[in-house]
Amino acid sequence: MAGVVLDYQIPASRLAPYISTFYRLQTDTGLNEVERADRAQLRLRLSAGSAHYVFADGSRQEATPLHLLGPTSGAFTVSAEGPLLVFGMGLMPAGWEALIDDDASLLLNRVADAGAVLGESLTNAVARLRFDQDIAAMASIIEPVLDALLRPTQHGTRSFVEAVDAWLADAPSPSLDALAAATGLSRRQVERRCNQLYGAPPKLLARKYRALRAAVALSKQRGGEMPVIEGFYDQSHMIREIKQFTGMTPRQVRTGGGGWLTQLSIQHRSALEGTVPPIVSRT
Repeated sequence: MAGVVLDYQIPASRLAPYISTFYRLQTDTGLNEVERADRAQLRLRLSAGSAHYVFADGSRQEATPLHLLGPTSGAFTVSAEGPLLVFGMGLMPAGWEALIDDDASLLLNRVADAGAVLGESLTNAVARLRFDQDIAAMASIIEPVLDALLRPTQHGTRSFVEAVDAWLADAPSPSLDALAAATGLSRRQVERRCNQLYGAPPKLLARKYRALRAAVALSKQRGGEMPVIEGFYDQSHMIREIKQFTGMTPRQVRTGGGGWLTQLSIQHRSALEGTVPPIVSRT
């Protein structure tokens, strides 16, 4: 889309367990776009103006300039006055625990004031970020701030997240019993930890990441008949699920139609294959 710049930056290796990617979005005009379901985000609006979100559950929430966007259970709408400049980052589950240290399900489809949650160091960094238009330079400003804010995670968090991410990537319809076996926890304990770290129970996570993974796969198939991606019962099931979690039909995903913000996000994150975890580049 003309007048839009979306850049991505991989975080320093020491931050990779906590941050998926940094990104910088700049538009000459306002924003009224559908975003796909995603992990939690920390967003710093560096331009003036108001913004709000409308989530899959129908709730509308105003966003402060520095805001924490919780995990999302479906496609949602973001609206912001322009011109717009945003610097943001995706929070991995361990990053959520290390930075926020609260149950992620409490912020599912919700927005919170990041300045109030994370304190003055984040607010002070924004003044410096406004003077840098290069995403690599912006990342170098925010990384020491994150270093200071990150708290130690609970014992077992890293291994649990690794097991869940592998479980989500392993099969289109993964078994909860298999996840319990991989983590050494009971089904109830697994559900509680998934809610705490990912913001949703395992079954919803499996549906969400199956749909996102299918959308990425379809975006690379521009011609021929519409395939039914493994894990869906039939084409109508695939259409319904992809629409719920991306806001686009499979046909729009394949043709480049639908929401440009989601399309750009898929393209840029797919291009990071091999440099970020598969759960980031393939979903």
